Amino acid sequence: MRLKISKLIDNLETITEQIRLSFTVKDAAREKILPLCREIIRYCSNAIRAVHRQEFDQAYGLLLKASQCLEDSKQDIISSKELSNTGILKDAQKEFAEGSITLALIMGKKLPSPDDLGVDYAAYLNGMGEAVGELRRYLLDGIRRGDLSRGGELLSAMDEIYSVLVTIDFPDAITGGLRRTTDMVRGVLERTRSDLTLVMSQKNLENRLGEFREKL
Repeated sequence: MRLKISKLIDNLETITEQIRLSFTVKDAAREKILPLCREIIRYCSNAIRAVHRQEFDQAYGLLLKASQCLEDSKQDIISSKELSNTGILKDAQKEFAEGSITLALIMGKKLPSPDDLGVDYAAYLNGMGEAVGELRRYLLDGIRRGDLSRGGELLSAMDEIYSVLVTIDFPDAITGGLRRTTDMVRGVLERTRSDLTLVMSQKNLENRLGEFREKL
């Protein structure tokens, strides 16, 4: 015997209320995460600027603040796992990885791992790729100051990063669009190698001319 339609859906309000409560919790968590992610991105951007000004202690302090915000965001998504895959959180993790990797490489320190930083693997790899652009900028700033002492070292680091990224051959849905980042890294690497080779060739020529003049 079939039940009347009113009996079939008499629990509809209960079901809907459960869904509404769940969405309310998720929305509240999202509203907490958004400003935290913006803060992370801001701290990391300022940290990278500090690195280029060679204000390394300030850069480290800013990255510590970004790390705390990242930890706070993780607490907010414990009850809302879906939020861990939101674009702005991934962007914040990528920016934190980029800033941390840039600071480590320029200071000549050990590369932090994704687990050290507490970031997603895809965000880490994309952040590492973005760090190559910052290494190029730092290298070019050195060239403008007439300092070539770290040119080869930084170029080697960029080359190593590219050599690793090009081996990560997985769909973009898994890597967060890493293929596009890798293509960018290749272009940055080629331009930097060309720029550094040209400057070093000019420097060698100037040195030889100087030696020749001294012999006259």
